[in-house]
Amino acid sequence: MSEVKDIPVFLFTGFLESGKTKFIQETLEDKRFNSGERTLLIVCEEGEEEYEPDQFAAPNVFIQVVEDQKELNRANLRKWLGDNRCERVVIEYNGMWMLDELYQALPEFWMVYQEFFFADARTIESYNANMRNLVYDKLKSAELVVFNRYNDSIDQMTLHKLVRGASRRSDIAYEYADGTVRYDEIEDPLPFDINAPVIEIGDDDYAIWYRDVSEEPKKYEDKLVRFKCRYLKRKKVPEGSFIVGRHVMACCADDIQFAGLICKWENSDSIVGDSWHILTARMNYKFSRAYGRKGPVLTFVSDEECQPPENPVASFY
Repeated sequence: MSEVKDIPVFLFTGFLESGKTKFIQETLEDKRFNSGERTLLIVCEEGEEEYEPDQFAAPNVFIQVVEDQKELNRANLRKWLGDNRCERVVIEYNGMWMLDELYQALPEFWMVYQEFFFADARTIESYNANMRNLVYDKLKSAELVVFNRYNDSIDQMTLHKLVRGASRRSDIAYEYADGTVRYDEIEDPLPFDINAPVIEIGDDDYAIWYRDVSEEPKKYEDKLVRFKCRYLKRKKVPEGSFIVGRHVMACCADDIQFAGLICKWENSDSIVGDSWHILTARMNYKFSRAYGRKGPVLTFVSDEECQPPENPVASFY
């Protein structure tokens, strides 16, 4: 029985006229990328710029135009791949469609190898002001963010913060009209001292801290942290433990979720209702039945009751 191979997917996101088509065209003209593999190019929106297949480095690209998001289902994706006997997939995704729906539609063994987000540096702030949920949706998992049509009159820090509000891991590039590319070199120090005897998390920094803990929990191993949070007791939490955390807004009011952590405390049964405290706890990365896997687990050291912060819902801004 032959081994099933992963199908690499190269995903390009961004809004209409953001430069996706131009970049993909140039990529497929490059022999270093297009060296003979049979490639399925799925085009989910058509702008003014059109593909020129006769300019591709090899005649092995099969274009499938998708006009309705419902067409992006596992059966169709498998059929398009199989009909053309393709070895990999390039997707130019519609910026008005949510990414989670695409990820849920990808067949088994289709693996997103790289995800890029393209934006017009002159208009992305307007998109962000009016459609923040769609912008955040594309930024949160992009490995590289390219701001094209950039010029030095545009505030680079504003664009930098826009990306960092969704992800601290994305690389950022600024492309000028003449094709010159400059990469973002702005440092992003955490707004708290991770090497302090006790890491003090400010009221406005909970969301940033929680994301950092989620992305790199091991660097908090055996460290003391202090932060303002809600105490919650839930039936599904293991005995001798409770939940601490705050609601976090990632992009908009519809996106608010409780960002909580497990805290071990022998007196957790004394917790009644929902209350605010300043908690000091020691953090470790270990298995917890509440997570069903390894994750950040706090161990209670001390606390004091307090009033809710001025903004009970934490955010990245």
